[in-house]
Amino acid sequence: MAVLRKCARPMLSSVFVVGGLSTLRAPARVAPAAEPVAVPVATRVPKLTEDPEQLVRINSAVQVGAGALLATGRLPRVAALALAGSLAPTTLAGHAWWKEKDPERRAQQRTHFLKNVSLLGGLLIAAADTHGKPSAAHRVRGAAASGRRTVRKSVARHR
Repeated sequence: MAVLRKCARPMLSSVFVVGGLSTLRAPARVAPAAEPVAVPVATRVPKLTEDPEQLVRINSAVQVGAGALLATGRLPRVAALALAGSLAPTTLAGHAWWKEKDPERRAQQRTHFLKNVSLLGGLLIAAADTHGKPSAAHRVRGAAASGRRTVRKSVARHR
């Protein structure tokens, strides 16, 4: 499984690193398409700019940074969640197939939308992957149970 992770993570992250770099170099190219989704999101997040071009830059930087982290296996769960969070507005803004009138363009946008939904599924699996080790929540519950047993034994000894 370790070899699979070492191969799969860079494969999954490659689209984010390449696409993020491309958009980071030319954010004006996608800012108009991002505006209907990005600006309403930005109005709900304190201290976040409402400038679509800046929002596109921020999203691209997240994709490049988190993609690099996922590819190298550094903080892979956090990186996968960051990528998932950046993918949702990108998908809604860039591939709103339901708005397309032209049947060919509509089919093309639906394909891209579904591809992104598939990527989102892969990122969620990567975010949940604990490398075969118990999750932090499981370890905390185990430690708490162990602590309770220790306290019970200590109290029983001192009676």
